Amino acid sequence: MPSPSLNLTSLKIKPLAERQHDLKVDCIHKLEKEASPLMVEVLKPVAHCLMQAKETGRARILMMGAHVLRSGVQRYLIDLMERGYLDCLAFNGAGIIHDYEFARIGATTESVARYIQTGEFGFWQETAELNDIVNAAYRKDPEVGLGQAVGRAILDSDYPHKDISLFAAAARLGIPATVHVCIGQDIIHQHPNFDGAATGALSYTDFLKYAACVRRLEGGVVMNFGSAVMAPEVYLKALSMARNLAHQEHEEVRRFTTLVCDLHDLPSNFKAEAPKSSSGYYYRPWKTMLVRTVADGGDSHYVKGVHAETVPALWQAIQILEHKTGQTR
Repeated sequence: MPSPSLNLTSLKIKPLAERQHDLKVDCIHKLEKEASPLMVEVLKPVAHCLMQAKETGRARILMMGAHVLRSGVQRYLIDLMERGYLDCLAFNGAGIIHDYEFARIGATTESVARYIQTGEFGFWQETAELNDIVNAAYRKDPEVGLGQAVGRAILDSDYPHKDISLFAAAARLGIPATVHVCIGQDIIHQHPNFDGAATGALSYTDFLKYAACVRRLEGGVVMNFGSAVMAPEVYLKALSMARNLAHQEHEEVRRFTTLVCDLHDLPSNFKAEAPKSSSGYYYRPWKTMLVRTVADGGDSHYVKGVHAETVPALWQAIQILEHKTGQTR
């Protein structure tokens, strides 16, 4: 006998108007935040590599956890996209949720501690309409990808804050914004209108789009802001695919730059792998992005700091180098 599955028909779903939001649109920074001079200086080598990659048409990839969107740095990232310093963004499944809620109602994030007590956590009607967007895109053209489907929907909407949507900006600019979903991790998966086949198909399309960007990584840059599992694991598989194809074509994907920005205390010699006896060995961004995949020709950088500081610092480092080299916005 098959194991029973949960019946979703009796779930109680409420409108977003009844939720207490932890973040509102006024947390989004303008392009005037003063970054730490020390952090700017540390990030200048990465900024230089981004400038070179832009000039040569190599990949400029930014991977991120959803907390990046909650840190209010959207305008910095959109500006970098518009100026050609980012040509691929990769998110976990929660990325579309915060981006969509900010665009639609100018607020996002709920208290897990509060709403899990009553079983209300994640059961918000408007947020679950993301499932309708994904399902419709799957029926029409599964090759569109999850990120592009959401981005187009926001871009074509009358949402009052769509100007700060990373997905809408990516759709407008024709930049891949890929979403790498783990089914069961995101609140929209709790809802009766969630279709695992549709989400899986569109997310797989996004993985192939991301892998195509990694195929152009020789001479490029790949960055990870705050993703401990999704970013290093998706990057690792895509890089193996890229190197497999490159080897057959007598090419290489080895000389590129990686950057990890997070809150972990890594040692000064982070370019050496941590021993298996330490907890650091199991921190994937370290061993995967800072050591193993750049061991034969690449270079890696680690910066400790919150996203509200590291993203503006990278943006400012590019500004300074542009000014020195006489480049214009």
